[in-house]
Parts: sequence; C-alpha cells; structure tokens
Amino acid sequence: MAIIVTLDVMLARRKMRSKELAERVGITVQNVSLLKSGKVKGVRFETLEAICEALECQPGDILRYEPDGDD
Repeated sequence: MAIIVTLDVMLARRKMRSKELAERVGITVQNVSLLKSGKVKGVRFETLEAICEALECQPGDILRYEPDGDD
C-alpha cells in the first residue's frame, strides 16, 4: 500500500507557504516538511482536519492511494 501525500501541490494551488500553514494549524514547519515529503507513518485526524480547514480542501485533495503493484 502506498499513500502519496500531495500537500505541496495544494499549498502551491492556494499560494501558501509551509510556514503560514504551520502557524494556522499549530504544528512546526519541520512537521509540515515531513508531511510534504511523505516521511511520516501517520497523521492525526485533528491535524488533517486543521490542514483541510486552512487550505479549504478535502483530505482526498492532499492524500492519494496508489497500489504497490506487487501482484
């Protein structure tokens, strides 16, 4: 299973910098960077909700599922 994080795309669409998102959501810029790179194992629904609120988007706008192709 591969969950692809497209947070960077949504930030660009909203013309928002990581620092501004971090301030609005109440997380560190480092955590935004980790989310953008996909180097996290999970994200709290509370944080996901705050990100979606700040970016005026749906979770599916920043998360995408791609099968591994190991079949």
